[in-house]
Amino acid sequence: MKNLIKKILFTFFLLGCTLGVQAQEVALQLYSLRNEMKVDPIKYHELISDWGISALEGGGGYGMSDEEYSKLLADNNLRVIGVGAEYMQLTKDIQPIIDQAKKYGAEYAICYWIPHAEGPISMEEIKIATALFNAVGAELKKEGITFLYHPHGYEFTKDGNKVRFDYMLDNAKNFGFNMDVFWVKMGGGDPLKIMKKYPGKFPILHLKDRKKGTPGSKDGQGDVETNVVLGTGDIDIAGIIKEAKKQGTEYLTIEDESSRSVTQIPLSVAFIKKELEKN
Repeated sequence: MKNLIKKILFTFFLLGCTLGVQAQEVALQLYSLRNEMKVDPIKYHELISDWGISALEGGGGYGMSDEEYSKLLADNNLRVIGVGAEYMQLTKDIQPIIDQAKKYGAEYAICYWIPHAEGPISMEEIKIATALFNAVGAELKKEGITFLYHPHGYEFTKDGNKVRFDYMLDNAKNFGFNMDVFWVKMGGGDPLKIMKKYPGKFPILHLKDRKKGTPGSKDGQGDVETNVVLGTGDIDIAGIIKEAKKQGTEYLTIEDESSRSVTQIPLSVAFIKKELEKN
């Protein structure tokens, strides 16, 4: 009897270990293939599946009907986990965003940009956006959708000893963050330190490495050709993945905006999976 109990407990231990390894899923932001999708969306959805990716963020129907696009996703074992939530739409009517998310069964709605004058965003604009995101997030929760904000580097101007992004992190009650580690680095932030300081606020990460020697910017702008294969740039992607495992970050989303994305993405997938396999 004791041996049987030991075997059962050991089985549950192994199952727990396996689930821990599989807690993070590799996803792809479809903006990475924005040019390729214009040419042959069927071919490139098939290629994504071949890369071992099943979770998608962003994108659209690429000229297909809802039925046609749903079939393309199903045929390639793909699903949409996050849809875009344009800022001005959030100020008017969130129902179209809810409808879009529910059409795909997406768990997340993500705002990628706060409109502001060119350059760093003002503290007043940060406060207004934070209040809006809390209000929207509360409404989306009722629909089973989690609202996230994707920082773009323009939030990292300092006010005294704190950067403006800290205000959002400290006051985000009904929303989380889809942290793009490239843009945080571009703005002068340290994505790993931010994750450790604010655990649990990052259910999705955009993993995007930066070519060594690339200068930063605080205006949300940069050369997309500085996007390099994960693990080859100046961002501690391995450390971020390790912390993501610890925190239970759900999706590690690759976004590669460079012209080399088709060749670089499978190498980045391999890097993430290798890091996830480590203890």
